[in-house]
Amino acid sequence: MNLESILILNSFSIAFLIVICIHAVQFLEKNSLSDKLYIAVLYVTMFMLVVDSLARFDGVASPVYPVFNEVGNLLSFMLNPLLPSLWVIYVHFQIFRDERKIKRLSCILLAVNIINIVVIGVSRPYGLFYDIDQDNIYRRGPLFGLAALLTALLMLISFYIIIRNRKKLDKKSFNSLMFFGLPPSVGILIQYVYYGTSMVLNAVVLSLLVVFLNIQHHSLHTDYLTGVSNRKRLDSYLSEKINTCTKEKTFSAILIDINNFKCINDTYGHAVGDQALEATAKLLKSCLRNSDFIARYGGDEFFIILDISNREDLESVIERINEGLEKYNKTASHTYKLSFSMGYAVYDNLSWQSPEEFMKKLDMLMYEDKQANRIKCDDFLQLR
Repeated sequence: MNLESILILNSFSIAFLIVICIHAVQFLEKNSLSDKLYIAVLYVTMFMLVVDSLARFDGVASPVYPVFNEVGNLLSFMLNPLLPSLWVIYVHFQIFRDERKIKRLSCILLAVNIINIVVIGVSRPYGLFYDIDQDNIYRRGPLFGLAALLTALLMLISFYIIIRNRKKLDKKSFNSLMFFGLPPSVGILIQYVYYGTSMVLNAVVLSLLVVFLNIQHHSLHTDYLTGVSNRKRLDSYLSEKINTCTKEKTFSAILIDINNFKCINDTYGHAVGDQALEATAKLLKSCLRNSDFIARYGGDEFFIILDISNREDLESVIERINEGLEKYNKTASHTYKLSFSMGYAVYDNLSWQSPEEFMKKLDMLMYEDKQANRIKCDDFLQLR
């Protein structure tokens, strides 16, 4: 490919990533590590496309082109493992959702990248990985294959993690994560076999789009810790239910607060507190139908919306949740017991309550339930 074609292709790829990035920064959750990692991959890919463009200014006798060529190739080889390293971290977090493990993995991969930078920098005068002659012509060095091998190895590690833990992923996430590595892997093979041809980063753009549509876009409306809908999706769904309900067919809602949740965090730490939130979400989902809506309303509060139009059926659901809660506290191997305060009501179509007013009503009912069933912190903890 000639210089003009490469610059056009890379510019188009960068523009495409900018569009995704603007959408991602605007709508993704700012506190979600998954979203932070995805945005980091976007930024790094854009930067590497710029570096790749600089590295293509070879074979032209111009005062500035040799500088572009040298800087582009040097940065390209030094930062070669960075993008696949970020991808390994992203894959690991998508599967395990463990920030402590991510920190350890990040330290290991950071060390790998630093070693690579030092090796490339020290070996540059000897042309071991690449060389640029006096005519500004780029040539592969005897150790060029090692650089490509490191990238391929990191991609293989990501494939291994995905395949080994495929049972922990839903089908859409598994397919998307597997697909991500295929286009750049083919690009690496083409680059190694056909000298002067490199479309690895352009292939990554396609992979990032697939990940955004199938994983990250889903996270726009999903609480990253519990896997239920987030507050943004709740606000939208509740407004939709209010706007479409009729006198003959309305709906019900339940606002749930975990009693003395602060006791868990203060006594056992935030990691156990997170486990309690995950356990609560799992317990509530087990008591509901697949068609029922559940969201994380706040820190330790959950909001449920049901297609139930009468008080009797709603109270049956409340009873089912209490039974599930009692069973959990008897059988689960934990050092605390869960207890809920709940505010629930059938939405009155004739009241013309706004979503905010209906939520406030449920919040008051939940507070009354909490005051009527106050539990001391010592009674809440099952110390062992």
